[in-house]
Amino acid sequence: MTGSTPPWKRRSLRQGADQGPSDGPHRARDDERGSSETGASLEPVADRADLPAPTDTTRTPTPVARRRAAAVRDRAREGARKGGSRARAGLAYLTDRIIENAPRVPVRDLATLRRQFPGLGPEELADKLVTGAASATATVGAGVGAAAMLPVPPAMPTELAAEITGVAAIELKLIAELHEVYGLRPPGNLKERSTAYLNSWSGERGIDVKKPSTVSGALNSQMKQQLRQQIMKRTIRDLPNLMPFLVGAAVGAVMNRRDTRKLAERIRRDLRKIQVPWGELPQLPALETPADPLQLEK
Repeated sequence: MTGSTPPWKRRSLRQGADQGPSDGPHRARDDERGSSETGASLEPVADRADLPAPTDTTRTPTPVARRRAAAVRDRAREGARKGGSRARAGLAYLTDRIIENAPRVPVRDLATLRRQFPGLGPEELADKLVTGAASATATVGAGVGAAAMLPVPPAMPTELAAEITGVAAIELKLIAELHEVYGLRPPGNLKERSTAYLNSWSGERGIDVKKPSTVSGALNSQMKQQLRQQIMKRTIRDLPNLMPFLVGAAVGAVMNRRDTRKLAERIRRDLRKIQVPWGELPQLPALETPADPLQLEK
């Protein structure tokens, strides 16, 4: 009928229905307007007086979290500092052991070498010495995990420390005997010659007996620093030897043999330039025998 309210616009009389005034068309309330009661406010939360004031706990860490983070940072710094101190102590320990062992390395003089390898010239004899030393250092590398030759240094595994000191002794013996073969024995007593050979080993160069600057019979701070650098280099190169099972042994043997041959080639290259032929060598006295010689790999 004209003027009547359509059924779909009539207010529901069910319980709980909105009983507010109808202000839609024809006095009927529009359903899309929602309830006439006060609803949610669109005012910003910060300006609402009926809500608790926000805190800064969601924006900044709590004091406990800050203290925990600071403690973690302090522990990390302390661990790095202690690790560096232990590494320096380990290098100093190995340096001292190699210096102490140097005069104990048994060295054959030229007369003994010529008796043991008759009929060989200087180069052939030097080749024999290099081959023997490379095989010995390879054996040491393959024997990682065996009993240590020396006490354990503070920051080095037993196997690694034993390998470095053992290889150093073998290579010092090789360097000394190469100088005998090429007629370039350094002057001085056993301790002074051992120091000169240590200098040659750390610098990977031959000794020119005609130049006093290349023959150092005293252990100064510069030489010790050079020794520590050489030991550090060897330590880093030898880390793969600590791999488990037979992998580390194989790697150690190959790397030690290669490094010993490289060292010998550098030494021989220097000595060939200044070598003295055997026929022109003066009669040299026999080398002293160390009081407590090291037992090296054959």
